[in-house]
Amino acid sequence: MPDLQRYFVPAENWHDNEVVITDEDAHHISRVMRAKSGDEIICNHPDGQAAVTEITTMTSDHVYAVIKEWLEGSAESPIAITIAQGLPKSDKFEFVLQKGTELGAAAFIPVQSDRTIVTWDHKKMEKKMKRFKKIVKEASEQSHRNKIPSIQPVTEINQLAEESNGFDLKLLAYEEEAKTDVYQSFGMVIRRLNPDDRVLIVIGPEGGFSGQEADILKQNDFVPVRLGPRILRTETAALYALASVSYQFEELG
Repeated sequence: MPDLQRYFVPAENWHDNEVVITDEDAHHISRVMRAKSGDEIICNHPDGQAAVTEITTMTSDHVYAVIKEWLEGSAESPIAITIAQGLPKSDKFEFVLQKGTELGAAAFIPVQSDRTIVTWDHKKMEKKMKRFKKIVKEASEQSHRNKIPSIQPVTEINQLAEESNGFDLKLLAYEEEAKTDVYQSFGMVIRRLNPDDRVLIVIGPEGGFSGQEADILKQNDFVPVRLGPRILRTETAALYALASVSYQFEELG
């Protein structure tokens, strides 16, 4: 099968054997891809299923396609990893969203911590969330994901700790662990995981977590781990963790 363009289509736009693509995606199909009736595209349903579809009709803001074949298999990670990322400076969070999506993250939580340099007010957050969702959607399409990772609202450490009970494993990527002779490595911990486990990994901002924040997380069953012997930049840590899990469970089998 040729490498067809993929689009994520909301559930309400699936009708029996027909899919309706609207808004920016419809514009992309007609104006950017210059598609025509008879061309094929892949449409992803929010439940994770994907289908090869054939374009039948196009208007200025709608593309209609019929389902030709449902695809088997999934590009989703067997371990559902949520990255709780301490807010970094500039556009580093966007980098984490894009590359983290490509590497299989299931969800992202932006975290406001004691040493976070940036602060977002409500108005700025609304605008940023719209851009963030576009980034993960496009990265999901590019990497042939079956689902788009979710992005939760900005949270603080206390709230994160209180609302973390639904995970099978909670990890704190703690730079102090990389400086000690006695530590738990990330590799040692993830070997104990099973497919379908839900994992929350918390990563600090540029200045790391304060001692008080680390204590709060550890008191709420977060396991401090070392991500290799070197101190990683905040935007590198999430990618290290996701790539390690992918190698362990998708490549080694």
